[in-house]
Amino acid sequence: MNEPGVRVLIADDQKIVRDGLSMILGLLDGIEVIGTAVDGADAVRQAQALKPDVIVMDLHMPVMNGVEATDILSQEMPAVKVVVLTTYADDQWVFSALRAGARGFLTKDAEAEEIRQALITVSRGEAQLDPTVQRRLLEALTRGDHAGLIAEPDHSPKAGHREGLTPRETDVLVLIAEGLSNGEIADRLFVSDST
Repeated sequence: MNEPGVRVLIADDQKIVRDGLSMILGLLDGIEVIGTAVDGADAVRQAQALKPDVIVMDLHMPVMNGVEATDILSQEMPAVKVVVLTTYADDQWVFSALRAGARGFLTKDAEAEEIRQALITVSRGEAQLDPTVQRRLLEALTRGDHAGLIAEPDHSPKAGHREGLTPRETDVLVLIAEGLSNGEIADRLFVSDST
């Protein structure tokens, strides 16, 4: 029998996906599935009640999408980390989710072990991004295309709100994309962990 590990809440509007993820993740060493949510609003409510370590969050959901829920969670419950698991990996969704506070981003073709590793890594305060997401993020930063990183798409909770990244925020984002932990980023930028 597996010992309780990272406490996980799964948020997906498709029952078969919720049930399948719950079953598969519940069998993995170091993972304890504590609940499932049917949409972003339900994920926020359940996170407040259950206090998971990590939420596996879909993006396209009714009532409240995953970006909106992640944004609320990052403001109201920063100890709860979010790993996005979705079929939608276009740049606008990726960048919106990361801006909202997601610490992990995987597509639904990820293998169980990849998801397990992401949950453990993110629960420790580090970032875990699908390699294709890392590449696209770095390419956008390298070409100086900050518009995709800064601009809020129509499906974002802050649609129409235009706010640029400071040079320091851009530095941090690049280091997150490289997979560095909070401590490693702090060391690299000569700031404290809390900064």
